[in-house]
Amino acid sequence: MKTFPNPLTPDEEKYYFQKYTEGDLEAKHILIERNLRLVAHIVRKYQNLGEEMEDLISIGTIGLIKAVISFDPEKGNRLAAYASRCVENEILMYLRARKKGGKEISLYEPIGTDRDGNEIRLYDIIETTDTDVPEKLYLKENIQKLYEKVESELSPRERLVLKMRYGLYNGEEYTQREIASLLGISRSYVSRIEKSAVEKLRVWFC
Repeated sequence: MKTFPNPLTPDEEKYYFQKYTEGDLEAKHILIERNLRLVAHIVRKYQNLGEEMEDLISIGTIGLIKAVISFDPEKGNRLAAYASRCVENEILMYLRARKKGGKEISLYEPIGTDRDGNEIRLYDIIETTDTDVPEKLYLKENIQKLYEKVESELSPRERLVLKMRYGLYNGEEYTQREIASLLGISRSYVSRIEKSAVEKLRVWFC
């Protein structure tokens, strides 16, 4: 597992939260980055469950981001104690969804338009005109293939954006604007990441 930066001291944490409440997004990034070691520590508890550690860190990072956004330093607690529960909850929700065989995915939400202005859905990537194969069986097989390619072909950031955008593994769905806010990047950058990920996946379903 890769090395993460050292945690903030109590005084540093207080300073950066003050800057964050004043609207400094760089302070938010620092609060997240300097607590990634906590995410990695929690993820180690689940390393024998057959899950990819990188994926669990991505899921746990979502919990950390939520913790930083919702944490109230005025209550006198350290972020680590609060974030631990948020990270753990996010991972457990993910694992429960996986245990249930949660291979459902929101395939029908528009993700953009083509040159003619027609809406494009994630389903369109794996849509088939093969009438010799029962539609439901074909769709199930391709959804399984889609999940496999999400894990093997995309970068960690592309996987994270798609997981958040389309609620993969029965997770919560977010708009591009919400993802941008959570990750501290622009909505247009989220859109570019999503488009790049979709194009990488598309080649496997032509």
